[in-house]
Amino acid sequence: MFNSIRGIVGGKSSEALLLLTGGLEWEITMPATDMERAPSNGGECRVFTWLYHRDDQMRLFGFADETRRNTFLELLKVEGIGPRGALKIMGGIGQEELERALEAGDLARLEAVPGLGKKTAQKMLLALKGKLVHTPAASPSASPYGDLVEALAEMGYERRAAADAVARAEEDVPSGLSQAEKEKMLFKNAIVYLSGA
Repeated sequence: MFNSIRGIVGGKSSEALLLLTGGLEWEITMPATDMERAPSNGGECRVFTWLYHRDDQMRLFGFADETRRNTFLELLKVEGIGPRGALKIMGGIGQEELERALEAGDLARLEAVPGLGKKTAQKMLLALKGKLVHTPAASPSASPYGDLVEALAEMGYERRAAADAVARAEEDVPSGLSQAEKEKMLFKNAIVYLSGA
């Protein structure tokens, strides 16, 4: 499956970006906040994608970066939130503000997001607290071990805890190992730290 599409912006509608690439024009559904970050017509743009596929329809969703796509995928795990609901939520609150509200347990702020009721906001707090935090160690661009943090997060560990465990494990890795050996040891030791053993 494709990870991202780079092309020339051919147009924007209220909820979709048209991206021209290699003779094809992609219609990519995006949150309003991500759409605003895309350049105007004729500008080059890279969009991180996720394909929604059912028997009766296919839709390509796009995001300004991997963090935003990850937020969308995490929102889909919350009971009662589908792709359209996730887009509406993401379009109604900025990434950092959403992360802060979840970490602080700020139910009132979440309820203020258009289309998000009290029950769904409560479900979001229970399901996502600690999962959308992006520490420097959790960012692939800031750390050579961002992929390890992502893998641990996908296994169900909180992102912040996973980043801390990888950083702690890095201190214990002996020198002289190949990159593959080092990553294997880091992953194993991080799981040990996360399990509290």
